[in-house]
Amino acid sequence: MAQVDGTLVFDGHCGFCTRSAGWLRRLDRRHRVRLVPSQRPGLHRATGLTPEQTGASVWWLGRDGSRSSGANAVNAALSAALGIRLPLLLYGLTRRPQERLYAKVAANRHRLPGVTPHCEANPHDCRPC
Repeated sequence: MAQVDGTLVFDGHCGFCTRSAGWLRRLDRRHRVRLVPSQRPGLHRATGLTPEQTGASVWWLGRDGSRSSGANAVNAALSAALGIRLPLLLYGLTRRPQERLYAKVAANRHRLPGVTPHCEANPHDCRPC
């Protein structure tokens, strides 16, 4: 098994976010990305992220110590999953429109089609609301 390149922290109460994490998991054939719901007990203490930060955006925590949020985090996770830098290179060229689109999606994520949210399907993996 390949070494994990980083962790993607996503909203485990969001069906769209859970669907997106599942899509990334299927792309990640070498298991380079660890997917963790932001509701996992101890996550905030272990990462130094606040509930406000993880409630507002997805986060990438790279094995190399890098941290990013929003569209940058999505591109970092996609790059790790695919084992290529192309998503990060494209992000560098299209940062502003990607971040604007990410902000619209994040603000409306509970209205978008999804699956059973991670925390509903795996209550042992999430702290109670």
